[in-house]
Amino acid sequence: MAANRKPGRPTVDRITDAQRQTLKEVREFIARKKYSPTMQELGALLKVSAASAHQLIKQLERKGYVTRRLRQARSLEIVREPDQEIETLVSVPLVGLVKAGPAMLAEENLDGHVLVESRVAGRGPCFALTVSGDSMVNAGMREGDVVIVRRQPVAESGEIVVALLGDESTVKRLFIHGDRIELRAENKRYKPILVTGESEFRILGKVIAIKHSAGR
Repeated sequence: MAANRKPGRPTVDRITDAQRQTLKEVREFIARKKYSPTMQELGALLKVSAASAHQLIKQLERKGYVTRRLRQARSLEIVREPDQEIETLVSVPLVGLVKAGPAMLAEENLDGHVLVESRVAGRGPCFALTVSGDSMVNAGMREGDVVIVRRQPVAESGEIVVALLGDESTVKRLFIHGDRIELRAENKRYKPILVTGESEFRILGKVIAIKHSAGR
């Protein structure tokens, strides 16, 4: 039975010290000679047999660090460096629409999930919303794009947030001046929304990423 893996875990194994040294020798050989080493030459550099060098290259090939053409001499190429690890993806719930224009009630129904890099969505619970409207076009948000939002009740002045005004939600840039709070569009066609003391105002989260719709 195959070992259990956590969802989103990359299937490529981490590189070992011996494999890292092999990549280093191949890289430096190519830099000097302008072509790749044979297994005999690589083995001599690593102080191992040609067969052992061949096994190291096969392991690196399986892990996606090098490639080579079968039955063709000196065709070895480095295609990925050790610090270019494969991204781990996490699933974020897509919960409906958010109006990038006049405030509009978000449809709090689960519309599915989107996959997001863990380095983006790995710092706290997140949700995703599909953008409707054009008030945030100068921030790179257009109709049909999906914004990734980290759930948090507060944000810094100047950050883009998804906010709730009464029963309506909107995505805007937050500005705070003393006791004055404004939600500003990134489109000159729209006036700032002033949050008054009588307003039922709540920050739902901070926008941390945009996934552009197909065709963008």
